[in-house]
Amino acid sequence: QVQLVESGGGLVQAGGSLRLSCVASGRAFGNYGMGWFRQAPGKEREFVAVISRSGGSTSYAHSVQGRFTISRDNAKNTVYLQMNSLKPEDTAVYYCAAQRGTYSQNKNGYNYWGQGTQVTVSS
Repeated sequence: QVQLVESGGGLVQAGGSLRLSCVASGRAFGNYGMGWFRQAPGKEREFVAVISRSGGSTSYAHSVQGRFTISRDNAKNTVYLQMNSLKPEDTAVYYCAAQRGTYSQNKNGYNYWGQGTQVTVSS
């Protein structure tokens, strides 16, 4: 069992930055690929970024490529999402998720989810 707790969300003006953190409980954090997803009101949950178990591989949605950076610290059981040049369309609840043994952009493959943190970008 893995429990995930996100933090770092908030209200920011367009062009600003935020850094989200997700802390995982348990001893096997390094066995999980970690992803960030987001869900805006009235929309489906969508992929944002993913990182492999070692942190050596990452992938991003086209909409955030070049603005967001995913990273992880396995010694701290934590995955991060650095978000720069934020836009109003980035407004959503952001979720981190853990996928056992691999990593993918498909939300259906994830085993554990956090409760989410709200990010609001004003214009």
